[in-house]
Amino acid sequence: MIDAATRLYCVFGNPVRHSKSPVIHNAAFKDKGVNAVYLAFEVQDAAGAVQAVRTLDILGASVTIPFKESIMEHLDWIDPTAQAIGAVNTIVNEGGVLKGYNTDCQAAVAPLIPFGISGKTVCIVGAGGAARAVAHGIAAQNGDIIITNRTEQKGQALAEVVGARFIPGNKMVDIQVDVVINTTSIGMTPNVDQISFSPEAIKSEMVVMDVVYTPLKTLLLETAEQKGCTTIDGLSMFIAQAAAQFELWTGMIPDMDLMRNIVIKN
Repeated sequence: MIDAATRLYCVFGNPVRHSKSPVIHNAAFKDKGVNAVYLAFEVQDAAGAVQAVRTLDILGASVTIPFKESIMEHLDWIDPTAQAIGAVNTIVNEGGVLKGYNTDCQAAVAPLIPFGISGKTVCIVGAGGAARAVAHGIAAQNGDIIITNRTEQKGQALAEVVGARFIPGNKMVDIQVDVVINTTSIGMTPNVDQISFSPEAIKSEMVVMDVVYTPLKTLLLETAEQKGCTTIDGLSMFIAQAAAQFELWTGMIPDMDLMRNIVIKN
């Protein structure tokens, strides 16, 4: 029941109306007996979103595309891991002090651990906040990273930070990689008929991962499956980063099976 004591949590992004974050966090709050509600806010600028957190005393917020990087300058403190990545996906309001964290990094690597990362060539598509988190996670596991991005300058900058190589998107068909990870929003609802790079670059021996989870099977993953690739959808990473957020906000460890099942049902 929502009452005067109910506390507010949210997700900031644009677009964000497709987000499953409210479904899983509200289910977790209910499961743990926390009097809180989680809402999705489609906002226009990072500064305004942060001001809303302060004004409304929102206790915690998820941050998604395209604000993971721009949100940082408006916060009071940044966790060293998030600082190194250069992106924040989680805000914790501690008595009016807004702290930024990144739970994407470890969450991105977890689904790939069974396939082995050390010594493998991993191509990361994109250079935004999610790409930064994924790149740092792969680097920590001693993967050999290649960055590709539509904007060469931004892609080159990320490659330099993580000690990776950069290639233009049209060169992907010419390289041999073990793992490809799409970190862009291309293919996400409502643009489900899009793919972030040429399908010709997909080879049957690859592991193909997409951080997009709406839809669960993106056009990229569908294409990769047809070519015989091992595929990893975005739900594993999504649930792992959300569980870490919930723990930061409440100090409680949520039921990840509950979170996964509620997303699949909705």
